[in-house]
Amino acid sequence: MKSGSNLEKVIASGKPAVTAELGPPMSADPHEVIKKANLLKGYCDAANITDCQTAVVRISSIAAAYLALKEGLEPVMQMTCRDRNRIAMQADLLGAAALGIKNCLCIAGDHQSFSSAGKLKGHPGAKNVYDVDSIQLVGILKKMRDESLQEGGDKLEVPPEFFIGAAFTPGGEPMDYRPHRLKKKVDAGADFIQTQGIYDIEMFKSQMEIVRKLGLHERTAILGGIIVPRTAMMLRYMDASVAGVSVPKALIERMTKVKDAAGDDKKKAKAAQEAEGIKIAVELIQQVLEIPGVRGVHIQAIEWESAMPEILKAAGLYPRPTFPDA
Repeated sequence: MKSGSNLEKVIASGKPAVTAELGPPMSADPHEVIKKANLLKGYCDAANITDCQTAVVRISSIAAAYLALKEGLEPVMQMTCRDRNRIAMQADLLGAAALGIKNCLCIAGDHQSFSSAGKLKGHPGAKNVYDVDSIQLVGILKKMRDESLQEGGDKLEVPPEFFIGAAFTPGGEPMDYRPHRLKKKVDAGADFIQTQGIYDIEMFKSQMEIVRKLGLHERTAILGGIIVPRTAMMLRYMDASVAGVSVPKALIERMTKVKDAAGDDKKKAKAAQEAEGIKIAVELIQQVLEIPGVRGVHIQAIEWESAMPEILKAAGLYPRPTFPDA
């Protein structure tokens, strides 16, 4: 065990791992985090605590991770390269470890221009930091954990014990390069990988074939990303606007037919689309888990945590494994 986290134990057991996502609020009120943590608890092995996703200011991922941990939900604390230099990153990592957080996902972070999308004003004029990139951040964590050394070489008396994660966008352009960029993250020390949302199963199969040829599936645990669709509009938006996400036309048409069948009754149309979205998510989970080299799923029921129990049960992934305390 590198960290002794629940997520690490599930992966080591050989059973399919399940991670979820918890987005902190744009508020200092902790109750939204507590509410979401209790909805997810028991239905995933760990939950990603996002780090100012879409570059919008929210409760910090460290604080929200600690709140979730106190509720009995194991967090995967996200850390973006967008907002911190290497000094701040390492200080936050030590602080998170001191609070009992054992999983960390290293990501670049959404560009600040995303923060002004929709109705939000955001901070499009904020300066990027990107002192290091996500691959280098993985290496910094590994050096701190395994060598008890800071990035600059100074000794750590007590090293942080993190299970180190990184992201993989199999459908991102240029697609030929994506498995090789993943290799760089694995070489740097990534223990587990969470992918961007997958709707195009054939594309993911092709990318995983390359991943297996590179032997990466034997060196890290790959969790396929599943974004639970709620409406036909959501699927169209992700297909058109979310980098690295491609939604097959058949899925969009399937959800559109369900919506149209409900007629002008908006409440009925909403309920019908949500029910179909859960069916689609379950199908995607089952198809992804059949692909050789996939060790679990990362399910993102965005602002719809209450759907997790139904999804997990229908997919045959509940109850989750438990491990007695040593």
